[in-house]
Amino acid sequence: MTVDLHRTIEAVWRIESAKIIAGLTRRVRDIGLAEELAQDALVAALERWPHTGIPDNPAAWLMATAKHRAIDYFRRNKLLERKHQQLGYELDLQQEASVMNSEAIDADIDDDVLRLIFTACHPVLSSDARVALTLRLLGGLSTEEIARAYLVPEPTVAQRIVRAKRTLSEARIPFEIPRGNELAARLASVLEVIYVIFNEGYSATAGDNWMRPALCQEALRLGRILATLATQEPEVHGLVALMEIQTSRLRARTGPAGEPVLLLDQNRARWDHLLIRRGLQSLERAESLGSAHGPYCLQAAIAAGHARAHSADDTDWPRIAALYDALAQLAPSPVVELNRAVAVAMAFGPAAGLELVDALLSEPALKNYHLLPSVRGDLLNKLGRHDEAQVEFTRAAALTHNIRERTLLLERAAACMPDLHLPTP
Repeated sequence: MTVDLHRTIEAVWRIESAKIIAGLTRRVRDIGLAEELAQDALVAALERWPHTGIPDNPAAWLMATAKHRAIDYFRRNKLLERKHQQLGYELDLQQEASVMNSEAIDADIDDDVLRLIFTACHPVLSSDARVALTLRLLGGLSTEEIARAYLVPEPTVAQRIVRAKRTLSEARIPFEIPRGNELAARLASVLEVIYVIFNEGYSATAGDNWMRPALCQEALRLGRILATLATQEPEVHGLVALMEIQTSRLRARTGPAGEPVLLLDQNRARWDHLLIRRGLQSLERAESLGSAHGPYCLQAAIAAGHARAHSADDTDWPRIAALYDALAQLAPSPVVELNRAVAVAMAFGPAAGLELVDALLSEPALKNYHLLPSVRGDLLNKLGRHDEAQVEFTRAAALTHNIRERTLLLERAAACMPDLHLPTP
């Protein structure tokens, strides 16, 4: 198989796997089995597409193949009769063929994906298990990517996912969108999952590309759907506002060759101002509900501060630092503290920021977090401590698994070598 074909199949899987697993779960009523069937379909694609070529509608091909696998599974387990009515039209192989040529997998696929999120975020699971399982199923993230996103060991994440699928199966959790009090109870986990999916798209933890825009779009789409269900929840609108504004920057976050462009260096004319307006409207909606002080609303307010500034120099950094102060008190975490340090440095000078960063050096959760040495390197460089900055940028490059980001960090390390470091001729 050629490298290009393999990457194409992988891209199709990344984009379509959530819809396929969600559609299968509605039919077989077992998340673990649905994922296995979808994986079987992927294996079939890897075997056949190199010879037959990629079909016109690869998602429908994968879904149809997975449904065939479901039929075979139930036949082998002598459950076909009991499942016949549940599977419905899938049992007619001729109809399966017509599905492969259709424009969409299923008309109600959006609801299926949202049902899958709420099922994976059921209170019967621990918070950590909910997030890991939903990222696996909905975001298409690997176990390794989830582990990096949450700064925990990979075996821990793998165990969480296995246990979560087993628990949902044994508890026979219904595949549905909850209502009323049950909806509110599951909302925090759902919002967290959607945002982590978005973040993986916004700054990919690994791979050849700095971003995975399809994940951003999927998270934003799910957030918008959720906002129509939970209309009176400020944090839902806050998260949508945050994602709208962040998404507005995607075109400006890479250069002509796909290289990363940092926020302060971005051409703001390339920001999508329609998305900014939508984001600001969602933030206003959250504020109109009278309680816009949750973590997503605060982060949306920070993003809005950047969006309203016509240039980097116009940014109201003291206000952004104050918002990070509030966020750190409401939802304390080492990563929030690191972001707060950046804002403080921009508002009050690099020395003030470096003091906060140095206080995080012994934080276990940040031991292998590449952005800690990256931020420290930037502040040291601004303070003229170039040798130390070079060491920090080099260490950050060694910690990141994203090729584009590693290249940027190595370039920044090299730039820390002024002429005075060269030998005298």
